[in-house]
Amino acid sequence: MAALRSLVVVLGDQLDLDSSAFDHFDPKLDSIWMAEVAEEASHVWASKPRIALFLSAMRHFALALTKQKRPLNYTKLNDPDNAGSLSAQLMADIVRLKPQQLVMTTPGDWRVLQSITEVASKASIPLEVREDRHFLVSVAEFSAYAKGRKSLRLEYFYREQRKRYQILMDPEQPDDQPLGGQWNFDADNRQAFSSGGPGLLASQPNFPKDALTKDIIKLVNERFAEHPGDLASFAWPVTRAQALEALDGFIKARLPLFGRFQDAMWPGDPWLYHSHLSSALNLKLLNPREVIAAAEQAHRSGAVELASAEGFIRQILGWREYVRGIYWTQMPDYGQRNTLGAQNELPAWYWTAKTDMACLHDTLSQTLSHGYANHIQRLMVTGLYALLLGVQPQKVHEWYLAVYVDAVEWVELPNTLGMSQYADGGVMGSKPYIATGKYIDRMSPYCKTCRYDPSLRIGETACPFTTLYWDFLMRHEKLLSKNPRMALQVKNLLRLSPAEKKAITARADLVRRGEVGHA
Repeated sequence: MAALRSLVVVLGDQLDLDSSAFDHFDPKLDSIWMAEVAEEASHVWASKPRIALFLSAMRHFALALTKQKRPLNYTKLNDPDNAGSLSAQLMADIVRLKPQQLVMTTPGDWRVLQSITEVASKASIPLEVREDRHFLVSVAEFSAYAKGRKSLRLEYFYREQRKRYQILMDPEQPDDQPLGGQWNFDADNRQAFSSGGPGLLASQPNFPKDALTKDIIKLVNERFAEHPGDLASFAWPVTRAQALEALDGFIKARLPLFGRFQDAMWPGDPWLYHSHLSSALNLKLLNPREVIAAAEQAHRSGAVELASAEGFIRQILGWREYVRGIYWTQMPDYGQRNTLGAQNELPAWYWTAKTDMACLHDTLSQTLSHGYANHIQRLMVTGLYALLLGVQPQKVHEWYLAVYVDAVEWVELPNTLGMSQYADGGVMGSKPYIATGKYIDRMSPYCKTCRYDPSLRIGETACPFTTLYWDFLMRHEKLLSKNPRMALQVKNLLRLSPAEKKAITARADLVRRGEVGHA
């Protein structure tokens, strides 16, 4: 038998048969390495839906590799000789297989890249880390874009990518003009539902659980019984074919109204008009190019209005590429930033949904049931509350990474620390995204069934969001007053009497101590 030339490392979020790691792969000389390890479910307290999705998708991908007759070394979670961590398992298999080199595509997690690099160094074996061409913008390209800029705002980055890839551009206009004469239709995409709600939506794709997925669900329920969440409604795409079916279903049934209702929320309905494709994209079951192309074609065919197509494409071509660039050009110190000096613990009920605040109870309940919440629920419900409460941003980051099925650190960390918690001091966002409970009242009917009144900042029925909003402004007045985009909000503090400020502080202290808001 010929000596093993390359051991190709494939991680759980790299399930792409056309990955750069497979370039020049020779089944006579090379072999693939994959491993399910407990460490990846325990370094944060990962939810059952997230664990099950990764494991099921990995095992289905292993079957696809086998069908292509690509040699594969695959360690299952319940194998008796499982070493428990990626680094330990890889080292053991290097010793056993004796490859001449390791090859991999860049991981989506700084921690994992450092761990595998260290293994290669200890084993005295070369490690080739290849560019992840799943993305439209390489890290080197983003770094060149960012060089010398005082701020890194999404809007300008997004416009450059639209021009570069000629997406939603007007061919009849000179000088790279966008379709519709404007780059961004965000102002058209902020409608709330009427009193009748979202109406009759096409059913969310519910992929049948095959024997493999059923085995995974049983394994997760037994091995990770104490972890949060449940698997009764598990229905995420775990194969390339299912991911393509999910894409087709979204383009036809939900994209037409996605734009105008993308910021709306409705109790008991976690899916609404959102795509639910982020997990398939982040596992690399879908390529962003084909997703963007499908949305653009839907508009050009007349099936989808421009505002919906643009708003959706902006999330992928703009936001998704942008946060990855931020992550890899700012790490590792980015993960430790805490501009606001927040030090409080995350409320324990984030893991149980046992709160009497209607918006948080509904958002947390669906998060634990499905491993999913839409971007407004993440930013302006769970994220906003943690920001106003003053939770240490790293604790918020660990929770988001643990509970959401689409959470891979390259995308989750900047969204949490930068966009949601303003811990990076403005690298991503020009101001903290803060609001009273009135924002939630405007975008949903949550407040109509809640015991708290979003218009009140003090008193027994004052909404904790509203109380904490004013307390946040007072605590950070000096810092916020230097931000032109916060000037009006800070100026509103002048309307408060000393007595009312004292009452707000007292009420906020009760909230922080957990005496308000728990069920």
